Amino acid sequence: MSDKKDVKENTEFFPILGKYDASTVKIEDRGLEKYIKIDTKDLFLGAPHANRLFGKSKVPIIERLINNLMRTEMYTGKKTKSYKVVKTTFGIIEKRTKGNPIQVFVDALQNAAPKEETTRLRFGGISVPKAVDIAPQRRLDTAIRNICLGALNASHKNKKNIESCLADEIIKASKNDPASFSIAKKNDVERIARSAR
Repeated sequence: MSDKKDVKENTEFFPILGKYDASTVKIEDRGLEKYIKIDTKDLFLGAPHANRLFGKSKVPIIERLINNLMRTEMYTGKKTKSYKVVKTTFGIIEKRTKGNPIQVFVDALQNAAPKEETTRLRFGGISVPKAVDIAPQRRLDTAIRNICLGALNASHKNKKNIESCLADEIIKASKNDPASFSIAKKNDVERIARSAR
């Protein structure tokens, strides 16, 4: 009973929670499935999972997007402002794709998450690059970071606002378009890893 009341109160303050159906969202990447929490019941919890091992995986994926947007001086510490940006962005995505924006965002994350990267191994006095597989949690972190960085870079000194730039980045990443910043970064990382095998 109290859970239903909490959800109702949350949807009044944060209408993004009740507007889109998260139960129909499909995650095809089995590695990321465990770390993508789509349930939007608990948003703005005040970091109850901070400083815990794998605590990030219990935070809703939309809240992680909101948190990652708080990077530049315009958004640092302004969570409500970042929330409004994401809310408007999801509205733009819904208009353009005629589909569920949560599904489009999850598809973008799956496409933008790199599978391999390089690390440096030291043999004597020589450091040699070596290709390694990336852990699923790190793959997801990298994908969210690159999507947000791409949107913030695109909106800097541009007439387009941050909402349109973020919507463009998510839609391009969901279609696996190389014009997307996050997809281009993923391709670069994987190309370097292939050459270091």
